[in-house]
Amino acid sequence: MTLLAVERIKLFTTRSPWWCALITLGLTVGLAGMFAAAAPAGESLDVPTTQIGYQFGSAVIMVLAALSVTTEYRFGTIRTTFQAVPHRGSALVAKTAVVALLSLVIGEIAGFGSWGIAKLIRPKDNLALHTTADWINVAGVGVLFAFAAVIAVAVGILIRHSAGAIALLLIYSLAAENLIKLIPKAGEKIHKWMPFNVADKFLSGGGNTAGRIVSDSPLSPGWALAYFAGFSIVLLAIAIGVAKKRDA
Repeated sequence: MTLLAVERIKLFTTRSPWWCALITLGLTVGLAGMFAAAAPAGESLDVPTTQIGYQFGSAVIMVLAALSVTTEYRFGTIRTTFQAVPHRGSALVAKTAVVALLSLVIGEIAGFGSWGIAKLIRPKDNLALHTTADWINVAGVGVLFAFAAVIAVAVGILIRHSAGAIALLLIYSLAAENLIKLIPKAGEKIHKWMPFNVADKFLSGGGNTAGRIVSDSPLSPGWALAYFAGFSIVLLAIAIGVAKKRDA
């Protein structure tokens, strides 16, 4: 509990989490509102469509998570942390837990906020949360944000430089996975197992969102979440193992 309290204080005494949280909410909720307002009057929105901006929000969350680590490396405060807590794994797990919990909260606000503004703009559309899939479409945003934050913390630990970690995370999550499809013969098969593509399957169930197929993963939504969570935890374990073997 002491480690968690320390990491919480360190995180919330910097400006970047607050700015990233505001940008995340502005992007996700704002895009949902814009899409709902711009949709033709004769077309009815569905629940998955209200989360059209979640990928951009997830990208900002990963920036927040990466900075929580790389900023400490940049200013050398990570050395003080490791001196106070010789077991580096405990300190890094505590940091990850705090960042993931914050990301979960931001994601839930973003998910329900996006759904709420769309319902406010289009009250006659079928946007009620009737089914389990509908609830996953909305409440699942926070869960994906949390595991995306774990991935970003792991990348931050491995790279240790803010610019490099952020560039890698943004390029990979927003572009690289889709470019894998261009690989002759094997591209489509590989893409089905890419982590963020699989995460889309959990959130959307593989259905249409804004007129496009979100995910071609063969997994069910439940297994898709387990796959994404497992990927993030394994990557974090690797990062912690590397951190233990090198100088701070």
